[in-house]
Amino acid sequence: MPVPRLLPTAEATDLLALTREIARDELAPRAAGDEAAEKFPRDAFRLLGQAGFLGLPYQEEHGGGAQPYEVYLQVLEELSSAWMTVGVGLSVHTMSCFPLAHFGSAEQRSRWLPEMIGGELLGAYALSEPHAGSDAAALSTRAARQDDSYAVNGAKAWITHGGVADFYTLMARTSDDGPRGISCLLVDGGTAGLSAGPPEHKMGLTGSPTTPLYFEDARVPAERLIGAEGDGLKIALSALDSGRLGIAACAVGLAQAALDLAVDYAKQRQQFGRPIIEFQGLEFLLADMAAAVHSARATYLDGARRRDAGLPFGQQASVAKLVATDAAMKVTTDAVQVLGGAGYTRDFPAERYMREAKVLQIFEGTNQIQRMLIARHLAKH
Repeated sequence: MPVPRLLPTAEATDLLALTREIARDELAPRAAGDEAAEKFPRDAFRLLGQAGFLGLPYQEEHGGGAQPYEVYLQVLEELSSAWMTVGVGLSVHTMSCFPLAHFGSAEQRSRWLPEMIGGELLGAYALSEPHAGSDAAALSTRAARQDDSYAVNGAKAWITHGGVADFYTLMARTSDDGPRGISCLLVDGGTAGLSAGPPEHKMGLTGSPTTPLYFEDARVPAERLIGAEGDGLKIALSALDSGRLGIAACAVGLAQAALDLAVDYAKQRQQFGRPIIEFQGLEFLLADMAAAVHSARATYLDGARRRDAGLPFGQQASVAKLVATDAAMKVTTDAVQVLGGAGYTRDFPAERYMREAKVLQIFEGTNQIQRMLIARHLAKH
């Protein structure tokens, strides 16, 4: 059921109405089938691109939508409630554009950003490695400067859109100076020497390809260095703050979908001569689910409004990611319980929601890492 929204402008209200129309008519009807077939919905992203969704929070001068993050995140939530693969995919694409939009030179932004957010291209974010997940500073993929290019060698892991992305925002080591030796490169998806491994066999988000990436003397022009050499970790962590808000919004969308399903089922399912929603045991369970969804939504909106106001929001992003993804795991699990035996079958989407929720507690920094970050913020004040 549509959630009433408090939106800042009439334009934002119209945008969310369009989002709901696309989600209802174009995404929701095919989500279960494409997930079961492990089919990547590239055409869905082209549709979103044509509607202007692939550049919503970016500058109008480069073809973006210039929408506040508060609005962009509510769009993400609506898309995720219809199809998690699409919501997460849009969040990853938006994060992949972040380094260029915020750290690139004016010339670089004018040259590449319009195409990246224009609707035809899809991005990926290449930070994690087989032995450098939570410990991002330990990455070992190397980019060696050779005349007017970098020769990149190494492997990345767990890359959303791996093998199908048109560009990769890559973090690679340009020196041995620890965390200060990492740099950011914008890599064309067709670069010689760049290849993707086979997709991982995942328990959820099966429509979204997640692959390793391999770099074998892949030449990246030096003009595609974003920021200065050594700025890569700072850029990566800054992008992750915004990306965590995106994942929080996706998590709330998934939890809302699970809550809606559970409520509808509980109204229709009859036991002992009345709908099961009238039994206090189910009433309290559904009430707790609703409270979790509403409170999680409040955390990501708080972080987004601080970001829009130019205030520090890193702690709030970690809180939102932690609270929203834990809520999604709990709410989707409880939705399966409300449906009982039916919830354990693939006749209903409850079991898919539950499988999809788990990864939200892992990527963009595990929830254990979020707790560490929140505690560090507290220790500074």
